[in-house]
Amino acid sequence: MTTARIDDAAETLVIAGTGPRPSSAELIGPRARVAARITGGGKTWKATVPLRASRWGGPELPLPAGDYEIRIPGVDLGGLALAPEVLSGVRIAVRGGTAVIAAPVDPAYETPEGQATLEGRYLAHAGGTENAVFFESFYGRTVGCNPQAIDRALAAAAPAVVRYWSVADLSVAVPHGAIAVVEGSPEWWRARASVRLLVVNDWLRRRFARKPGQKVLQTWHGTPLKRLALHRPGFDLRRMAAVVKESRRWDVLLAQNAYSERILRKAYAFFGRPIWVEGYPRDDVLVTGDAAAIRADLGIGADERVLLYAPTWRDDRAAMVDFVDAEALARQTDSVVLVRGHSRTIDTDRDRAGARVIDVTGYPETSKLLLAADALITDYSSVMFDFSVTGKPMFFLVPDLDHYRGQLRGFYFDLESRAPGPLVRSQEELVAALADPTLTETFAQRYAAWRAQFNTRDDGHAAERVVARILDQGYVTR
Repeated sequence: MTTARIDDAAETLVIAGTGPRPSSAELIGPRARVAARITGGGKTWKATVPLRASRWGGPELPLPAGDYEIRIPGVDLGGLALAPEVLSGVRIAVRGGTAVIAAPVDPAYETPEGQATLEGRYLAHAGGTENAVFFESFYGRTVGCNPQAIDRALAAAAPAVVRYWSVADLSVAVPHGAIAVVEGSPEWWRARASVRLLVVNDWLRRRFARKPGQKVLQTWHGTPLKRLALHRPGFDLRRMAAVVKESRRWDVLLAQNAYSERILRKAYAFFGRPIWVEGYPRDDVLVTGDAAAIRADLGIGADERVLLYAPTWRDDRAAMVDFVDAEALARQTDSVVLVRGHSRTIDTDRDRAGARVIDVTGYPETSKLLLAADALITDYSSVMFDFSVTGKPMFFLVPDLDHYRGQLRGFYFDLESRAPGPLVRSQEELVAALADPTLTETFAQRYAAWRAQFNTRDDGHAAERVVARILDQGYVTR
């Protein structure tokens, strides 16, 4: 017989049983795995499973939301049952051999009535009065990209400004001095209403209503190769209306370069309002960061070759594309392979595993991974425009090029004729290209032209320039 209970003070799941002491006990989820401490023996035993973990060398934080397998070899877990309990870091329920972990929001607030009540308070809030910023990156799934870089620069230039971060759950670490607010919680709705400035890198959601005095800085999240918004293939009146409605919420749009400025203005019908062409704050670290420290956090030796595989998402599939056998690639190239899924697949996929393979989909900052890598393997992702800041080699694995270009999205320019690295259609071709010592010289002219068009403002000071504009415009005050 086994039973389960929660130790609130220690934030642990305690499973107790009778019979022989098991050899191990673990919680195994899509993005985290924790081992239990097993005590007792003889007639009874107890497995104490922490509901917090340290990831990527960072602080110990609550486990990411998701369904976790409770794995205790030789023990029947079918009778386990635990009603949802809300702790300070997580909400947890147990059904048989599965622990369901969620953000620590009272379930009452997640009912239609509860959300309607919070939305009503939000709409009635006078708002826009707090000298504060509400940051959100990729719908709270991570704290990174341009908003995080702006956060760091703002904290240095104007430490009196309060900084709220929208997070999907408390496994998402927020910058020092910032306040985490879990999406959908009362604190999240209040912060969103009260601040004077919102800094986001994707669409606003949840019935956003601008308050008097509020401003929205849309940083976006990449220079586009693939067609966006109003430029996407096919006529869709509802999509067009949604795009225009969304872009009217933005006061300022950030662009990495003049090319992006022209595309984003038309793709989002962003007319009559300013676009700041300042380079990308998220790429400052590519100029100023320490690659050795990032490698150390990932457990990678200083002399090891590191390949980063970072494909974009596909409109016709939920999970990350699997065009690379990462473990085989590591063997074939004598490298450590980092696998980086897209933010849109983080909730629908599991970490890749294997010898000398590190799944970094949950790693907070893509730019730090770019800095740590010796070479990038991508496809149509805007990460190509960031990685070129480093001048390191790029490889484009594009087995579905004709389908993606011709049916799914379409491109703004011909990648085949302008890419600063080889386009390959299979892992065999990729391995051969990675071993070719002549490619750097072959693509040198294209690479230089690419950087001249897309990276002229990526000098390590983009975040400082953006924050200077924010303060000059009086969006928040020192």
